[in-house]
Amino acid sequence: MRLFRHALAAISLGLLAVSAGASPANPQNGTDYRTLEQAQPTDSGKKIEVTEFFWYSCPHCAAFDPSLSAWVKKQGDKIVFKQVPVAFRESFIPQQKLYYTLEAMGKTAEMNPKIFQAIHVDHQRVDTDKTILEFIEKQGIDKQKFLDLYNSFGIQTKIRRASQLQEAYKIDGVPTIAIDGRFLTSPSIAGSSMANQPESMQQAASLQVMDHLVAKLIAEKGSEKAAEPAKASKKK
Repeated sequence: MRLFRHALAAISLGLLAVSAGASPANPQNGTDYRTLEQAQPTDSGKKIEVTEFFWYSCPHCAAFDPSLSAWVKKQGDKIVFKQVPVAFRESFIPQQKLYYTLEAMGKTAEMNPKIFQAIHVDHQRVDTDKTILEFIEKQGIDKQKFLDLYNSFGIQTKIRRASQLQEAYKIDGVPTIAIDGRFLTSPSIAGSSMANQPESMQQAASLQVMDHLVAKLIAEKGSEKAAEPAKASKKK
């Protein structure tokens, strides 16, 4: 299990201007990304579904978050981006509840950077029911509304679903990115041959692999769509 416990690396977060020398120029299956043995269903229609499996207390997730958010924004309407908070053990569950409660309130984009900042820069504990509520109260969020959602059946249902997804995708470390239910990559996977390079270079490698996989899937879906009229005419 890859549980990341290192101190947060001092890295550059301007990773979108990626040079060919910093990342895989021609990503290879089994090296720069993995293909799931069993493809998982997605519900994003014609768009490419991109899912990040993450953990708030993971320093590598915190380091990756700014560049990943910028990458998602750059993709525009080509993708649908989702996040799944993992639980490798029971103590992770409060942070899962935190994420899904903020998601229900429409506040993940606003609050995720603040949570990473609090944990990894300010060295605050935000990982138990008590410390999470203390943190939330300082953010000006409606305490009662937050608590009602935090302890709701709906949030418990989402946590069970997260556990199912974590198992289906065989997630053993974070951050891990799933592309359209078929492929997995991450800074540690894409940067496996770059062990002596800064973490920022490994992150840049994973972003380039993600670009490659999204483009590959868009091309495949385009080919399938182009083939539909031909199939219809044959039936006539």
